[in-house]
Amino acid sequence: MNTLNTNKAGLTVGLFIGGLHAVWSVLVLSGFAQTLYDFILWAHMIHLPIIIGPFEVTAAITLVIVTFLMGYAFGYAFAYLWNWLHRGA
Repeated sequence: MNTLNTNKAGLTVGLFIGGLHAVWSVLVLSGFAQTLYDFILWAHMIHLPIIIGPFEVTAAITLVIVTFLMGYAFGYAFAYLWNWLHRGA
């Protein structure tokens, strides 16, 4: 069974999750986030009075960094557990 590189798995998941949140930040900055959010809720037949706030650069940077770190931790943990469960197989 193949082993996973824990660092590469962490970076892959971290970049993916952090990247998604970077895209969200760009959507908020462009003013398109509210339209997208409203469409998603409409398509799921959900009615919530939520308003996307104005873009804040500090919040956006924090969001991307924290989600990258969480993604890295999950990817690393997944690869570590995968390797541990498949050791000697």
